[in-house]
Amino acid sequence: MSAPTEGILGATRREGKRLMDLWWQEMTEAAQTGRPTAYVFAMGSMAELLRTFDFVLNFPEITSLQIAVRGQSQAYIQAAEDYGFSPDVCGYVKADVGLQLRQGEHPYGRVPRPSLVVTSNVCNTYIKWSEIWEHLYGCPVFVVDLPGWRGRESAALDGETFRNDARYVQGQLQELIGLCEQITGRRFDVDRFREHLAEANRMAELYNAVCETNRHIPAPFNAVVEGVTYQGIAHLYRGSQEGSRYFQQVLQEMQERIRLGMAAVPDERFRLVLVGTTCYSHFRRFVELFASWGGVFVHSTYMVFAGGGFLPGFAYDLSRPLESFAERMVAAAYWGYTGSMFYQQDWLDEVVRRWHVDGICFHGVKSCRTVSTGLPDVREWMRIQRNVPGLFIQSDLVDPRLWSDAQVKNRVDAFFEALAAHKAATRR
Repeated sequence: MSAPTEGILGATRREGKRLMDLWWQEMTEAAQTGRPTAYVFAMGSMAELLRTFDFVLNFPEITSLQIAVRGQSQAYIQAAEDYGFSPDVCGYVKADVGLQLRQGEHPYGRVPRPSLVVTSNVCNTYIKWSEIWEHLYGCPVFVVDLPGWRGRESAALDGETFRNDARYVQGQLQELIGLCEQITGRRFDVDRFREHLAEANRMAELYNAVCETNRHIPAPFNAVVEGVTYQGIAHLYRGSQEGSRYFQQVLQEMQERIRLGMAAVPDERFRLVLVGTTCYSHFRRFVELFASWGGVFVHSTYMVFAGGGFLPGFAYDLSRPLESFAERMVAAAYWGYTGSMFYQQDWLDEVVRRWHVDGICFHGVKSCRTVSTGLPDVREWMRIQRNVPGLFIQSDLVDPRLWSDAQVKNRVDAFFEALAAHKAATRR
């Protein structure tokens, strides 16, 4: 075996940590100086546009996730429930409310107050969540109405309906630009906007190339463990040179791991797809339950619709930046409603074939009905129509009270016993 190329292996982990630390440093400084900060969401962040005005970008889904990974989410959630929020409300929302009630004090730094909130309608919770910040801080909230069409017929992105929807969104973006100019005192610079779009194009190409490396057997990375970092960097540094350089580095490291025969999970036995998220309050345990059987997640739905919205073939047309930006947003909304989020069977069917998948884990999130609806039905469709075994488990995004270790372990162990028998039978 050839010697590892010096400086490549491990570089991704170090650079990912450095970029996360840098983002928290920027957030904490903004909390102290009052630099304009925009609260945005993972799906439809409009980062390229907001960077043009030098907003600091806060992603509350990411800050809530990080609180859970640090094992502190219960205290934040309890503070929100004591304030009056129901146990049924999204765990991300309650962790964030607890954070706001603590004046933004977070395990990694301090979250600044919002100067602007930008959301879309792709998640019903986004709008109600934004109203909380409006109530707490009196900040402006801008809701982008993205037309969504469910069903395979909506896949046509060159028809009259799509063009009309894109013009409708473009009009809203022009209103948003006016609001950003008013808040920051800066004029919209279309050349600078074009530069951010160009960087997003580079990042999208590299991000998708990284996902493709996991088609290799054994898989060079775990789409749950390392994938959550890739998704985070894709959001926080979308449209920036730092983000593009990071994914260039990731791609080089994955290619090096493949060259050296390195596997994300030693003695890989089962290749899996995760539908939904993990339970971040028990992140290590979740991964351990699968890795102990030689199971590796080679892909996940979140790496697609929540991983920056970089659809296959994603590219902005830089000769008409605002029009193209609106078109990509509409296309991402169409994909969200018809692809990996609500009509998962077609996407899963393709991933199972191309990524050589043995089984699918469907994780229902008790405090998020949006992403959990219909998961058992999709599992049955894949089992009956494609002979692909599936596991359905339930816990939560960030609420540790909804994790039952013995129950989850029993289901995971039983799944792998059945999966081993199925795999042996299909090889006959």
